[in-house]
Amino acid sequence: MDRPLAALKILDFTTLLPGPFATMMLADLGAEVVRIEAPNRPDMVRAMPPFDGDVSAWHAHLNRSKRSLALDLKQPGAVNVVQRLVQNYDIVIEQFRPGVMARLGLDYPALSRINPRVICCSITGYGQTGPFKDRAGHDANYLALAGVMSHTGRKASGPAGMGVQVADVGGGSFGAVVGILSAVIQRQTTGIGQAIDISMFDMAVAWNGLALAFQLVGGENPTFENMPLNGGGYYDYYRTRDGRYLSVGSVEPKFWEGFCSAIGKSELAGMGYDPDPAVQQALKAALRETIASKELAEWVAVFEQCDVCVEPVLTAAETLTHPQTLARGLIVQVPRPDGTSQPQVGSPYRFSGSQAAYPHIGAPAGAHTNEVLAETGDTAEDIADMRVRGLFGD
Repeated sequence: MDRPLAALKILDFTTLLPGPFATMMLADLGAEVVRIEAPNRPDMVRAMPPFDGDVSAWHAHLNRSKRSLALDLKQPGAVNVVQRLVQNYDIVIEQFRPGVMARLGLDYPALSRINPRVICCSITGYGQTGPFKDRAGHDANYLALAGVMSHTGRKASGPAGMGVQVADVGGGSFGAVVGILSAVIQRQTTGIGQAIDISMFDMAVAWNGLALAFQLVGGENPTFENMPLNGGGYYDYYRTRDGRYLSVGSVEPKFWEGFCSAIGKSELAGMGYDPDPAVQQALKAALRETIASKELAEWVAVFEQCDVCVEPVLTAAETLTHPQTLARGLIVQVPRPDGTSQPQVGSPYRFSGSQAAYPHIGAPAGAHTNEVLAETGDTAEDIADMRVRGLFGD
């Protein structure tokens, strides 16, 4: 059975993380993705450790299942190649600064004249409009300006660096996927594509919506450890005797009271319902002392016997071998060119009628240039001529 997105054909002009993660998700679910790569300016991800032989594991993961066409967009004739491709590949995703695609003659107005069904998705830091539209940025910057980092951290130490790219992936990648699929559904009715403007800053503000409600409605700025779910209450992480951590998310009364009973401190239950910050801090001090009295393995054994929303903070190695990870099939083997395979984190989507597939790890730049162009009708002589003219790089 075809995978859910087998009908989609995508030209991917993106680099680094947000765009490639988005098209990886789409490719996992069956979309045909062709990366358009600058031959003389390789994607920085190709040089990022860790390495599997001479291949970046990041690149191999983010670009699995995609084909690569090397194309120097600054060379005369290169734009014509893209224009021909757009007759068949009717979704375009790019991550350039605003205005770059227009200068190349490859923005939505230009491409929609060739194919009215084309969907063009742009991922940028701050969007296509506004005073910051031309400003460079990264994940930490978007989260900072969105107010997320004003309440993510500790009073004593300030903002805490995120271990995952919330704005880049949660905003840019997932935002692009939702936007593209929404436009595809609308196109089924109208027959016409459209442009999609995905801003990682916008997405971070949206993700911060519940915290911003404190200011919007209550006139109160959220800050470090002053909300129930950011350390202002007992919902938090607690250090064990061996220097590991336990997550306590026992919010509902039945879970909270069960937790207090499990740690032998039923007398603390009443304090959990008192919103007074002083009471909450006293409660947390008592919990810290109690949790620090046992090693992580001892607490894990305790909470295996009761379901109260308490789990250990696992290392990467522990997560990869956890029974739930294995049962869900989250680690997959993706073929390498030499016939062996590379372990990677697979698609999180589960369907009753199909499953994700992973034909190969990320390919070398330009590995599929001849193949893709031949499919558009270019002859071997046409391709050889383009190569001599420098369209595919040196």
